[in-house]
Amino acid sequence: MIIFGVAILSICFLSGVFFGDLLGHILGIDANVGGVGFAMLMLILLVEYFKKKDKLNKQTQEGLAFWSGMYIPIVIAMSAQQNVVAALDGGFLAIVAGVAVVVISWAVVPLLSKGGQAEILEIDVNGGEQVVRNIR
Repeated sequence: MIIFGVAILSICFLSGVFFGDLLGHILGIDANVGGVGFAMLMLILLVEYFKKKDKLNKQTQEGLAFWSGMYIPIVIAMSAQQNVVAALDGGFLAIVAGVAVVVISWAVVPLLSKGGQAEILEIDVNGGEQVVRNIR
């Protein structure tokens, strides 16, 4: 099993939990607000930063890729355990926060998708007249 990158993952997770608890405290909610999301964002940003600075060796990059892949199902499992009825009983703030996150996400997706242009290669397939588009 690949265990490289666990330190970076744990630092991101613990920082995310801290910031989620801090945000919950600031909002007056006795709960972690977005801690796992903060952790995922920090993990992505740190890994990209270290890759650009060439500070990660190949084993660590593979370990981080493994743990990043494992992290998403864990987040989904944690989200599935959330009690939506209790969140709605929290009042208007829960509804406003949910709607705000969806609107912000919709607004950010077009901006992020313009970041890089995909190169489209057209290759003829042997044995037919079909054209295959291979996007890299």
